[in-house]
Amino acid sequence: MRKFLAGALLVLLTACGTLRPTAVPERPERGAIAAFSIEGRLSLRQGERPYAAHIAWRHDPASDEIFITGPLGQGIAELSRNAGGAKLVTADRKTTTAADWTALAEELLGVPLPLSGMAHWIAGEASASAWDDLGRPLKAQEAGWNIDYLDYEVARPDALPVLVELRRDDIEVRIRIDEWLLNPD
Repeated sequence: MRKFLAGALLVLLTACGTLRPTAVPERPERGAIAAFSIEGRLSLRQGERPYAAHIAWRHDPASDEIFITGPLGQGIAELSRNAGGAKLVTADRKTTTAADWTALAEELLGVPLPLSGMAHWIAGEASASAWDDLGRPLKAQEAGWNIDYLDYEVARPDALPVLVELRRDDIEVRIRIDEWLLNPD
C-alpha cells in the first residue's frame, strides 16, 4: 500500500508540474514591467552541492521580498532589499545584513549571485543573443552569467518566461515560475 501511495503521489506531483495555464492575460512589453510577484521553485547547484526550495518573490523598483520555503512549506529564509540595504533572516531568526544584494550573496555563499539583475532577467529583459520564432529571448549573457529561457507561459510574443536557467562557472540556478502577477507602472 505504501508503494502505491508513493507512486500515486509522484504521478500527481509530476502532473501538477507540467500543467499550463489555459488563459494568460495580455502582457505589457518586457521593459514596462516594473513590479511583479512570482511563485515558483528554485534549484541551485554549486559544484556537486544541490539545493531546492519554493520561492515567493515580490519585486518593485524600490524593494524586494523573497520568501524561501522547503518542500513541506517550512520557512527556510526571508530576503529583503530596500534603500537601506539587503537583509537575510533565516528560520532560526539569525540575521545577516549587507549594503546590497550582491554583497549579501557574496558574504553568505562566497559567490556573487546576480540578485541585482535577476528581476530583469526573470522577466526576459536581458540583452538577448538569440530569439525564438515569436521574438522572445532564448539566450543572453550579462555580468558573466549565461541566461537560458527554456520555457514560456504560452505560445505568444508577450508571454513571460516560466523556466529560466542561469549559469556561471560551477554555479547553476534554475527558476520554475508557477504564477506571475504583474503590476506594471
